[in-house]
Amino acid sequence: MPSLLSLSSARWAGALFVLCACTIHAQSPVDELHGLARLRSYTPARISSADTSGGNDDGDMAHPLRPGETRVIADIRGPGVITHIWMTVNSRERFHLKKLVLRMIWDDEPTPSVEVPLGDFFGLGLGEYVLYDSAPLSVGSQKALNCFFPMPFSSSARITLTNEGKENVAGLYYNIDYERHSSLASDLGRFHAQYRQATPTAGWTSTWKANGDSAVNTRRNRTGEGNYTILEATGRGHYVGAAHSILLNQGDWWGEGDDMIFVDGAVTPTIAGTGAEDYYLGAWCYSGCGTQLRPTFSYQRYGNPMNGGDDRNGKWMVYRFHLESPITFTTSIRVTIESGHANHRSDNYFTVAYWYQTEPHTKLPPLPPVDVRVPHLIQTGGPEVRPY
Repeated sequence: MPSLLSLSSARWAGALFVLCACTIHAQSPVDELHGLARLRSYTPARISSADTSGGNDDGDMAHPLRPGETRVIADIRGPGVITHIWMTVNSRERFHLKKLVLRMIWDDEPTPSVEVPLGDFFGLGLGEYVLYDSAPLSVGSQKALNCFFPMPFSSSARITLTNEGKENVAGLYYNIDYERHSSLASDLGRFHAQYRQATPTAGWTSTWKANGDSAVNTRRNRTGEGNYTILEATGRGHYVGAAHSILLNQGDWWGEGDDMIFVDGAVTPTIAGTGAEDYYLGAWCYSGCGTQLRPTFSYQRYGNPMNGGDDRNGKWMVYRFHLESPITFTTSIRVTIESGHANHRSDNYFTVAYWYQTEPHTKLPPLPPVDVRVPHLIQTGGPEVRPY
């Protein structure tokens, strides 16, 4: 039997997959530990920014990543599986996390399967470093970006980083760990990530005073009309989650909008939820609704690492990973969420969706220009502060 992808690190609590007899299964942390004694047949390998001379210039400081430059940081011949990416950046440019673009291409496809601003890929959609820990993504001190999504490829894997900013990146440090295999199971999907934003979302009123206003609270939206799209993809695969950052252009609670997921061409939601914070597995506005208590948390499958309050210019970051049961599709999927109840709000949304699918994939939406990606407050009317 060919060697198979395995997730050998106990760091992968709530891991995405275990491959056994060519079948994908969810894995618990306990099962993961029990599996550590099983001997593996792959060959470990790494692509690194390490100084090959034996010196300490590990970030290649003599060759900064200049504005407009694209650098290939991995070019691997397969078959294999990338199991971990660690990166950190030495840049003094503000919002460099929004101005550096990460791309990944599997098996010499003509278009990237990943094309995302660097910070957004690691969940940092507002261009600021926030420490948090989840199963597939984490940010550690100091400014350490980590990804544990398994990324299989049959013939090749190519990863690049492009500087779309105005200043040099003085140093770029990375370790990309992967497994070399003699062959891969035929039922392995390829990893994808899709970036989207709305600045602002298309709210239908600017004169509202509170989420509880009758004109807002009685509005109905059964079909997802006007919803913000997190992911749209065609083919066969499964959606495994999203990272979502919000900059409030309006006061009051942002999380009244429902999640609606449409599978295989459905015209009404296949899966529908009760509110945005509920989709991201929080509750009661993350703060007790009306209190000043502002807890933050980051768990393996969901989290709220940045909680900026309910007044205008509040900054939020949430995520949800469907590791226990990815949402499958055979022909298409559209993952959406309302911006406020029935889309009455006009905030700034920045999202990345993560999924696996068979190739070929639909070409990713074009990235907005750098200046549009950088978060900034937009005056859209509505309340400035939470009214209660």
